[in-house]
Amino acid sequence: MAAIADNKKARFNYTLEEQYECGVVLEGWEVKAVRAGQVQLTDGYVVIKDGELFMIGCRINPLREASTHVHPEADRTKKLLMHKEEIRRLIGKVEQKGYTLVPLNLHYKGGRVKADIALAKGKDLHDKRDTEKKRDWEREKGRLMRHKVSSKPKG
Repeated sequence: MAAIADNKKARFNYTLEEQYECGVVLEGWEVKAVRAGQVQLTDGYVVIKDGELFMIGCRINPLREASTHVHPEADRTKKLLMHKEEIRRLIGKVEQKGYTLVPLNLHYKGGRVKADIALAKGKDLHDKRDTEKKRDWEREKGRLMRHKVSSKPKG
């Protein structure tokens, strides 16, 4: 799987429960822009309307070389493709208190653009602090281990 764009804030702001893969309906100019890496997912979220999934806030910046007859809209709502049974299961879980759907990344699979979305619960401020402390400790531990290994006396 070749990654196109990642939503790094999703893992920091949310506790991820379940992960799903779904297809993304794109227009021609969007596919070209995605191939050029003009995608931003940080403010994206997924909503369910009339039994269908839609990704809102995924920004695909149009290329300058776009055709003159196409009027690109960078923040267009994109439809996501999943099996009806999976969507029904998601509807039941999202209606529970505190759950939301968040896009994690866009990637290629078999020449098509796919999105990983997650059923997530928002983290409280203290949970975010804990996540930051763990990340800092892992970084410091790696530094200490490298320093310890490189400073061993020869002999």
